[in-house]
Amino acid sequence: MDSKKDILWRVYLVYLLMLLFGLAVVTKIVYIQVKEGPELAKKAQEQEIRVFDLKADRGNILSDQGDLLATSVPVFEVRMDAAGDYIPNELFDAKVDSLAYKLSQLFGDRSQKEYERMLVRARKTGNRFLLIRRNVSYEQLKVLRTFPIFRRGKNLGGLITFQKTRRKLPFGLLAARTIGYTNPKEDLFVGLEGAYSKALSGVNGKQIRRRINHGAWLPVHSANETQPQNGKDIVTTIDVNLQDVAEEALRKQMVKHQARMGCAVLMSVKTGDIKAIANLSYNPKSGKYDESYNMAIGEKYEPGSTFKLASMISALEDHKVKITDSVDVKHGYVVYYGRTLRDAHVIANGNITVAAAFEHSSNVGISKVIYNIYKDDPSKFTDHLYKLKLNQKLGLKIPGEAQPYIKNPTDKNWYLTSLPWMSVGYSLELTPLQLLTFYNGVANNGVEVKPRFVTEITEGGTVVKKFPVTVINPHMASAHTIKLVKELLRGVVEHGTAQNLKNDHFGISGKTGTAKISQDGKYIPEYNASFVGFFPSKNPQYSCIVVVNRPQHGYYGSSVAAPVFEEIARKVYATSLSLTQDKDTLPSVRDIPESWYPAWYPDLKTIYSDLQLPSQDYLQKDEKWVIPREKDAKADFEIRDFKENLVPNVRGMKAKDAVYLLESMGLKVAVTGKGAVYSQSLRPGSHITKGESINIKLSTY
Repeated sequence: MDSKKDILWRVYLVYLLMLLFGLAVVTKIVYIQVKEGPELAKKAQEQEIRVFDLKADRGNILSDQGDLLATSVPVFEVRMDAAGDYIPNELFDAKVDSLAYKLSQLFGDRSQKEYERMLVRARKTGNRFLLIRRNVSYEQLKVLRTFPIFRRGKNLGGLITFQKTRRKLPFGLLAARTIGYTNPKEDLFVGLEGAYSKALSGVNGKQIRRRINHGAWLPVHSANETQPQNGKDIVTTIDVNLQDVAEEALRKQMVKHQARMGCAVLMSVKTGDIKAIANLSYNPKSGKYDESYNMAIGEKYEPGSTFKLASMISALEDHKVKITDSVDVKHGYVVYYGRTLRDAHVIANGNITVAAAFEHSSNVGISKVIYNIYKDDPSKFTDHLYKLKLNQKLGLKIPGEAQPYIKNPTDKNWYLTSLPWMSVGYSLELTPLQLLTFYNGVANNGVEVKPRFVTEITEGGTVVKKFPVTVINPHMASAHTIKLVKELLRGVVEHGTAQNLKNDHFGISGKTGTAKISQDGKYIPEYNASFVGFFPSKNPQYSCIVVVNRPQHGYYGSSVAAPVFEEIARKVYATSLSLTQDKDTLPSVRDIPESWYPAWYPDLKTIYSDLQLPSQDYLQKDEKWVIPREKDAKADFEIRDFKENLVPNVRGMKAKDAVYLLESMGLKVAVTGKGAVYSQSLRPGSHITKGESINIKLSTY
């Protein structure tokens, strides 16, 4: 009996435990269904279905003539399903060495043996997603599709590709810093790419994809899918030819003088359009100059003598001085409150006119003029500078513009010597572009316009937004004052510090600057050499500034910066003969003709012979393209070689020469218009396809 009770007790206990276990299971099921169910279902759904961005193609950045300055090109990530059943073992074993050889030849990053070992190992380990190479160009991909195994097609050959886009600058480093870049991850928006990123970016689309075997994602057709809206194009004011000249002229001088940094900016007087902007900085790693920093926009500096223009406008506007008045520059130095201000050279031993003091850049003369007028109330001088808006940013859309610095007598750091030193461009700071804009306003008869980098935004060739000319200051000074300072700027070139810019073709007006650099509150024996001005003098069409930082071999603005200005001006003049010429500076018939564009040497020999002009006749072969230059009162010829498989730049060439050159390279040429070549449909430097058509437009300059 006791045994029976003991058994029943154990059975009941087992039943009870089973009941409790069942209740626990049911309770957990109910908890999961009610409490955790929705969240787990959502996670499962997310793991199997996901919304992907469809990247919009970024818009192009174009030059003023439609050349591509920045564009998006397709690049591909190439992978291989090396272990797929649709590649038979017999085929793989027979062709793997050939495939490895082709890959090694195409990419050059691994040897044939290394590629073969990689492919065989992937086959053995069942790798169905083997990375072959990233950033493969479309041209490389076309070749790769012809390789053994891969030529069987997308599935049978195991070739897997993913397309992406990469930003490319067709002209390399030309204006690279101004064109700029974006890096949203690091919050970097540089240059035009950054300033107009919203318009260029477009709008990404959305696509729903489901994950399938091996982790791949397959698109799922859905009504919620949206297609990307590609970015718009922006049309800049940059002239590629002038940009090239500005950059090379600047580079040549910087190499010659071993400078640390420099910039050159060319602006259209009436519109403020920036036709060229070169910024070069020395890169100690490469030992070369590159476009790593936009000095013209972001670097403020003490301008030195180029600021004397603002001082003269102030004095003339207050009717306190005439340019014919005398000022004593004896001994070439003057002492203000125990501090000595010197001229770079002793200009005269006694009195000279105010005009001569400006033209020969006398610190003593100009500082005396300003000090004598404003010493009792220096705020009147600084008020003029503020009226000229020299203390304000230009408000550029391009990020990174530095804030100019013009102090006034209420500041704590205003000293008794501040007025005379400011009058000659010290104790204040401006960026090169801010100073150029000021000079450009004088060239524009007192109407100061904002620098313009972009003229319009287009979409599919249709203009969707225009950017008009913006006036910053409609009345910088009286017409009489503007006329007088223009005469002073012309005098600098005619018989002042920039006589090396005087030429027989067109008048140049401007001002040299040679300013010591301040470091840790003290001036050191290093300089910023500069020249800023405009041309032609009588009807200014272009203004230009050149600043060279810390030149090591020579430091005067006339010898370091002015030659860059001259080369840019001569290029503009050579391609724009409609520029107003000064009647008293027309070239004589005996001048040696020069050109910036290649011509056929046998033709030039005939022309120079018929005109009885002296020339250097030293070319061994007549069949050469050359650029005529003047050297030692004779015509000198620079040989210009064109690469056989690359499209030449024929802009500016005569139609006959351009057609002959292009057809000799296997291109079919279509010509419209008359005169010299104005534009070409195929980008210079691109690869030639024999029989390809090229359209060239002519325009009589």
